[in-house]
Amino acid sequence: MLEKTYSPAQVEPRHYEKWEQSGAFAADTTSNRQPYTIMMPPPNVTGSLHMGHALTFTLQDVLIRYRRMSGRDALWQPGTDHAGIATQMVVERQLEAQKVTRHDLGRDKFVERVWDWKAESGGTITRQLRRLGASPDWAKERFTMDEGLSAAVRKVFVTLHRQGLIYRAKRLVNWDPKLHTAISDLEVEQREVKGHMWHLKYPVEGIDNTYIIVATTRPETMLGDSAVAVHPEDERFAHLVGKHVRLPICNRLIPIVADEYSDPTKGTGAVKITPAHDFNDFQVGSRHDLPLINVFDRDARTNDEVPEGYRGLDRYDARKKIVAAFEEMGLLEKIEPHTHMVPYGDRSGVVIEPWLTDQWFVDAATLAKPAIEAVETGKTRFVPKHWENTYYEWMRNIQPWCISRQIWWGHQVPAWYGPDGTFFVEETEAEAKAAARAHYGKDEPLVRDADVLDTWFSSALWPFSTLGWPEKTPELARYYPGDVLVTGFDIIFFWVARMMMMGIHFMGDVPFKDIYIHALVRDEKGQKMSKSKGNIIDPLDLIDKYGCDALRFTLSALAAQGRDVKLAEGRVEGYRNFATKLWNAARFCQMNQCHPVDGFDPKAVKETVNRWIVGKTAETAARVGTSIETYRYDAAAGGAYQFVWGTFCDWYLEFAKPIFNGADEAAKAETRATAAWVLDQILHILHPLMPFITEELWEQLASRGEALMLRPWPVLDGLADAGAEAEMDWVVRVISTVRAVRSEMNVPPSAQVDLLVAGLTSEKAAWAATHADLITRLARLSAFDRQAEASRIAQASSHGAAQMVVDEATLVMPLSGVIDVDKERARLDKEIARLDGEIAKVDKKLGNADFLARAPEEVVAEQRERRAEWATAMEKLREALERLSGA
Repeated sequence: MLEKTYSPAQVEPRHYEKWEQSGAFAADTTSNRQPYTIMMPPPNVTGSLHMGHALTFTLQDVLIRYRRMSGRDALWQPGTDHAGIATQMVVERQLEAQKVTRHDLGRDKFVERVWDWKAESGGTITRQLRRLGASPDWAKERFTMDEGLSAAVRKVFVTLHRQGLIYRAKRLVNWDPKLHTAISDLEVEQREVKGHMWHLKYPVEGIDNTYIIVATTRPETMLGDSAVAVHPEDERFAHLVGKHVRLPICNRLIPIVADEYSDPTKGTGAVKITPAHDFNDFQVGSRHDLPLINVFDRDARTNDEVPEGYRGLDRYDARKKIVAAFEEMGLLEKIEPHTHMVPYGDRSGVVIEPWLTDQWFVDAATLAKPAIEAVETGKTRFVPKHWENTYYEWMRNIQPWCISRQIWWGHQVPAWYGPDGTFFVEETEAEAKAAARAHYGKDEPLVRDADVLDTWFSSALWPFSTLGWPEKTPELARYYPGDVLVTGFDIIFFWVARMMMMGIHFMGDVPFKDIYIHALVRDEKGQKMSKSKGNIIDPLDLIDKYGCDALRFTLSALAAQGRDVKLAEGRVEGYRNFATKLWNAARFCQMNQCHPVDGFDPKAVKETVNRWIVGKTAETAARVGTSIETYRYDAAAGGAYQFVWGTFCDWYLEFAKPIFNGADEAAKAETRATAAWVLDQILHILHPLMPFITEELWEQLASRGEALMLRPWPVLDGLADAGAEAEMDWVVRVISTVRAVRSEMNVPPSAQVDLLVAGLTSEKAAWAATHADLITRLARLSAFDRQAEASRIAQASSHGAAQMVVDEATLVMPLSGVIDVDKERARLDKEIARLDGEIAKVDKKLGNADFLARAPEEVVAEQRERRAEWATAMEKLREALERLSGA
């Protein structure tokens, strides 16, 4: 017998261990089944499970469990990312506590320490994924610095270099002056800062007392100015284009150029151009062939390119000194308060400096062309479709990709330098020495490039490197391309696009057919979760409290396409109650001897109620399966929930009780077997969403050798019975309508009321007669008059009654003596007036342009949601008031 209560903490680890040890998650490369592949976005090896992980890995696991049950050879390829900067910082912090730096250890010893740390604590995230019930093929787990993946990285780098698609160049990068490395755009956090706008006067050469005024938020970079730009159509400056200004402090002549980058409506209309310290200025500099003057060193201190009195200064000290000098020279026009966005390193927390330096770059524009075409032609599709636009926007404006990083942990650039600076790009040192020998005519000492590659470079190869490329493995032939990538919108640029580029270039095919983009998990008010707001919800805490299945079902139910997930703990608690409902229903079936019957044929059942539930079960299995296949997780969860809680528990089992307790042994046996069969199908249907409780019930309700997770998905064709469906659905509608009106009218639950019915068709009159006992019991009726006379209905209505319409029939519930009708009318009037007032207040707010402009997006959304809820409630109250007929 099942325990009275379900205990997730005891059940979950036991089943997970059993699944994993039995090899239930494994794909079978030798299988003749159709493959189905999902590439797991590899979490950082430094990471621990957060709510974003919980969402994305739940959605992937729902897909993989469903496809496994649907007969596909399902590979969910797991692994972790070495996360260059993040991991290096973790280990450096450990060394700092011991008062040691990585430089004290040296590169080899430091990298050794990182590998040691990875071995000790790098498995945290994968252990936590197991707690979430994730079912990837753990035997195939990969790490982005495994030897096989490292070989793939070297092969790709060397190949692209030989094709002219990787090159070394001096360009601007996001430079982190604290970490001393270039970082990707993804690692740059734009923060709103209250600063100043300095208006500086640059004297025009050759014209006395004539100045061009530039406005800047960074006076310190003026030491590297190469030009002043004005818009070609700005008449204020037309006569100055082609002339020069004398750059104060530096005493250097720089040209006034015409360029559309200058916006006549902003600032003074003239902008200083510093190509070595601003990405936009770099583009202007390229168009006008301006010199690139780098005025900072790697610490963001002024270097020897600036006048002697300004050398060696921190950039902000240089700012103060420059502003003071301008003021002293009478060249500071004014200073205005100015709020603007400033780039910060998301790990170091310092302001990022656009810095000119020698780096390795990928010609991303060339690689992007076939990747754009693949989406345009439908070889790869985005779900929801609108994310295509985000992809196109970035890909069509793509810049060279800086792939080198000045850190030690990662894939070291496979390039070696000779004594004269010539470099040799090869997969191994031996090949580099051979190339150098051929170049110099003799052996020369070589030094390997100290940089490592951007983490995104190796993860861009994930869909094929994990399957053994560049070797031609059976896995690569079978599982590439993948079927779907499930990921967040925030890495469309950084990972999705790069996998598309690399997959097409090296495999000749797209890496995945579908890209399902899920939204963010926010708090219940729609705010982004952050430590500073104190609104972070830990998924592991929710699993401890409510069980894994409740969390997974919540995330699936809330994962509507194109909408952020607003997570409230109460929702998880609610779906824990759903798990309890399922458990109690299974206990009820068990107590009523509803055991699975070998050879049970659902097509052969005779009782109307059984034919009805069999058809509903088939319909639900098909609907939930289709919803999962089309990434409608919310519809899958909603359909399963409504069927299990509503149709099966609240209706069918209630309809079955009189049969269980009756004298008709044939009907009893059939109904027990049907209930057991339906419960089995429910466990199958719910399994991808709620794997643990379903596996536990499957195991306990009968002696079965095979795990539920390996059972086939129910394909239940030919079970629909239109007649039984129409009949029992009508019974449900009648009872539901009466219950709803009882609730609206505040009829006490214990009170039994009469129900007068007029206008039934002959067919429905027969149904009413057949199911009169059910309707009377479940609607809590004292009398059920199925053919009430008009005079009786008129009399009941005159003393206060609620009127309802179900199909063509009128149902009247006399309320005199059951409730105080006048008091109920007054209550409804008062509540309608209250809601009317609340809606008016919200309408006033939403009609206020200032409120809409200033209020946070989530606050506006919350106000709109409230209004919609109040409007719905008010409509129901008005309907209730209208139902109260009579005096």
